[in-house]
Amino acid sequence: MKAVRFHGQKDIRLEEIEIPTCGKGQVKVKPAYVGICGTDLHEYMGGANIIPTTPHPITKEKAPLTIGHEFSGVIEEVGEDVTDIKIGQRVAVQPIIYDGTCGACRDGLINCCDNNGFLGLSGWGGGLSEHVVVPRAAVYEIPESVSMEAGALVEPIAVAWHSINVSPLKKGDAVLVLGAGPIGLAVIQCLKARGVEKIIASEVAPCRREFAKQFGAHYTLDPTKDDVVARVREICGGVGADVAFDAAGVQVGLDQALKAIRAQGTLVNIAVWEKRAQLQMNDLVFRERKFVGVTTYVQGDFREVLDAIASGELKPEPMITGKIQMDEIEEKGFKALIEEKDKHVKILVEVSP
Repeated sequence: MKAVRFHGQKDIRLEEIEIPTCGKGQVKVKPAYVGICGTDLHEYMGGANIIPTTPHPITKEKAPLTIGHEFSGVIEEVGEDVTDIKIGQRVAVQPIIYDGTCGACRDGLINCCDNNGFLGLSGWGGGLSEHVVVPRAAVYEIPESVSMEAGALVEPIAVAWHSINVSPLKKGDAVLVLGAGPIGLAVIQCLKARGVEKIIASEVAPCRREFAKQFGAHYTLDPTKDDVVARVREICGGVGADVAFDAAGVQVGLDQALKAIRAQGTLVNIAVWEKRAQLQMNDLVFRERKFVGVTTYVQGDFREVLDAIASGELKPEPMITGKIQMDEIEEKGFKALIEEKDKHVKILVEVSP
């Protein structure tokens, strides 16, 4: 079968590999649409970082690996003991790999597993292939009213959904979102779906500020021109935002956000940082502000996101700014997102639509 494989920095290849065998407790999925994630781009530009170069503790695999962890597909085979899902069922795949035995897993925090990994980054195949075998627990049925394209967007939206679940957000809160890339826009959509009436987005790129408005931001700021702290306080009646979500991961934004939230406000960090960040601790201490880290999602988040899309509360398809084929992935996928990132939000790869 054909698969897109990561070999090293700026080295991804469309190759022929063996079709995986479906075993006990597993299902074989024929991927339909696969999203290219920011993590994929970081691996391409500077990897391997997350992709293992020594055997992963769970999968026992290392680069070269098949990539693609945001995807929808169709069940084409079920393994022994799998009786609750049928061949032909459309599914979204939750890609977290976890050991199930560490303290975090025993507490239900599979996203914080001591040995965690991801399908499409750590082994066990990936969405950018003609077939992939995954654990039965990794697939979630897509409702009839939800498109396969939207199914491929469930993974990044679940990241945003989980970050809001972890935050102390309550009715009437004003929210600041740093960064209007795919995750920041997903946060804005999820905040709108939950009825937040004051959403402020801070984003450098003009095109992405327009996307932020389209997805529900009530105010957009350009941090290269606007005094973000002053404007947020002005919009929020002089006190600052109740909650901020950092989906940008840059030092200047972090500094602004800490000052832009109110006393006892909360800054939720979603971004994965490329460099070590610095915290001005007195900005936290003397205003009793809180800084919270979040990562990916837990069991239940995928189902909640799928239900929100099915009900019409979330309408993520406008995030899709391009569709390409597997043999176009480097030029029209990775390079387009790197070199023309202001024009794109999410590019989907059509594997077998």
